Amino acid sequence: MSRLKWRILFGITLIMLSGFFYVFHYIFFKNTASIYNNLLLQLSFLPLSVFLVTVIVSQLLTMRDKHAKLYKLNMVIGAFFSEVGMKLLKIFSESESSSGDIRNDLMTISDWPGQKFISMSEVLKKHDYDIQIKKIDLEKLREFLILKRNFLLRLLENPNLLEHETFTKLLWAVFHFSEELECRTDIKQLPETDLEHLAGDIKRVYSLLIVHWISYMKHLQEDYPYLFSLAVRTNPFNPGASPEVK
Repeated sequence: MSRLKWRILFGITLIMLSGFFYVFHYIFFKNTASIYNNLLLQLSFLPLSVFLVTVIVSQLLTMRDKHAKLYKLNMVIGAFFSEVGMKLLKIFSESESSSGDIRNDLMTISDWPGQKFISMSEVLKKHDYDIQIKKIDLEKLREFLILKRNFLLRLLENPNLLEHETFTKLLWAVFHFSEELECRTDIKQLPETDLEHLAGDIKRVYSLLIVHWISYMKHLQEDYPYLFSLAVRTNPFNPGASPEVK
């Protein structure tokens, strides 16, 4: 309410100031025709001025601001994959019984054209992930996620994430799965029903994680070839991946 009141007062002040200069002009020059002509000319230009300022200039500033935020966000996403994401991708991909064809495609990501990233992302969004949770060492996974808890919390506090709703969902999914594991007292003696529940949590994380990895790899290929080279050499879907250049 106070902000609206301030804008009204500011508008009235500007109008009064404009009126003062018109009166000042009339007192000194006694030429109402000139005042009318200038007023009409300015009114004629007003729609064009509004268009230039509100549409063109505002859009350019918005695009620049969005690009700057996207740059910062990609840095956050890169940190996430370095610290947590790549490890989870490797663990989950090895536990999926139907990942053969997907793994073969993702192993060749270094040769993908730009359109392939988009089409593969759509395929992965519709893929039915079949997680075999008994292939996962839940005890080690719990220890890893607990170790990364503070890191995940700091990411959730990052204001730039407000610009990326789907990545925020991924972080919440990982954080929720971490809490689920931490709450179990004896993770090695879980009933089948509970294992099935945890498999559902893994499926949620994995389905979001793999799509974001594709998007991040596309970003690296386009803007940071040297980072893309390392990401390809440490591809979590390639069993023979090695950071060493061979």
